This record gives sequence, C-alpha cells and structure tokens, in this order.
Amino acid sequence: MYNVLIVDDERNIQSAYIHDIKENLSGYEVLGTLSSAEDAFVFCDVKKVDLILMDINTKGDKNGIEATLKLKEKFPNTKIIITTSYIDIRMFALAESAGAESFWLKDFSKISLSEVIQRTMNGEHIYPEKIPDIQIGNANLSEFTPTELRVLYLLLQYVSVKKIASHMNVQESTIKSHILHMCQKVGCDNKAELAIWAVSAKVYIPNKNRYDENL
Repeated sequence: MYNVLIVDDERNIQSAYIHDIKENLSGYEVLGTLSSAEDAFVFCDVKKVDLILMDINTKGDKNGIEATLKLKEKFPNTKIIITTSYIDIRMFALAESAGAESFWLKDFSKISLSEVIQRTMNGEHIYPEKIPDIQIGNANLSEFTPTELRVLYLLLQYVSVKKIASHMNVQESTIKSHILHMCQKVGCDNKAELAIWAVSAKVYIPNKNRYDENL
C-alpha cells in the first residue's frame, strides 16, 4: 500500500485528486490533504508518506519547489510529483534540480494524473516532453525567443525596465526593444497590456517568491 499526501490550496483540486486515485488506482491510500507546503514537513515526520502531490503555489512562505528541495533532503525515499496549472517553462528545470521525480501540468497534460502516479512509483521520471504551444494574444508561446521570455518573466516581477536592465546587465533600450517586439507579436500597445495577456495565458506563476535568480 502506497501512502499519498496531497498538497494544494484549492479544495476542489484536493477532492479531484482523491477521486482520481480511488477510482483509477489500487494499492494507494490518501493519508491527508494540506494547503501549505510547509506543513508537509510535520506531516511526514509523523506519518510514513510514499508519494506527495505538490502544487507549486500553496499557502505559506515556501512555494512547492522550495519545499520539495528541503523535503527530499530529509525524506529522500518519498517521491514527489510537482503539479501546476501554469506553463511557466522555468519551473521544469527548477523542479528537477529540487529532486522532484515527476512534473504534471494540470490543464495541459496529455496523460492522466493516475498514469503519472503509477509510472512514477514504478521508477520513471515523467516530465513534459513538449511545452504546450498556448496562445498569447495573436502569438503562440513558441514564437517568443528565450531572451524575450526571460524579459517577460522579469517584467511581470519587476515592472520597471530599469530594474530588468540592471538584472540582465544590458541597456534599458535593449529591454524596451524586446518588449516592443513582444507587443507586436501579441498585438498589444504597451507593457501593461503585455503583462495582462501573459498572466491570463498562465505562462507565469504569480508568487511572492522569486525565481529569476535561476534564469
């Protein structure tokens, strides 16, 4: 029997996971559900957990990836599947480096959660083979260059062109040029509209914890 812990701050998601596991998997028991990734440490201290379904954005000070890194240090035999509704391409590498066995995109994955769970517990590492080419205004995600995406992520965190330029060690004019090109692709007039489109398309994970140091 595999013991499962669900960490997600949305009750409907918790219920959906429980239903999926009960209906499609045998030999699995959901021991509990948590809204905060930080609470997983206490839970795993008290009970033996074989698998954690860990959402990236949870309540508390730690995001799911930060918690995964610390959990794997303390409980190396506990497998962790990172879950999220966002297509934030930075997260795949960060989750893998934190030690997560698998990564499941809630709204975009072509394989079911139950299949990812089963294959993960059988020793596989399941990560998206291809990033979903979602629509951002008039453009597809694949139309943005890696540098443009980096500028976009930093724009959503810093807002200030000056701060982005300082962070990337380039001229402000270079950042403005990248923003202009992205606006032309998306079909918007300014960086504020670009930011709204990006957040609406779920290409950026809004969180007080910053990930840009890893870019």
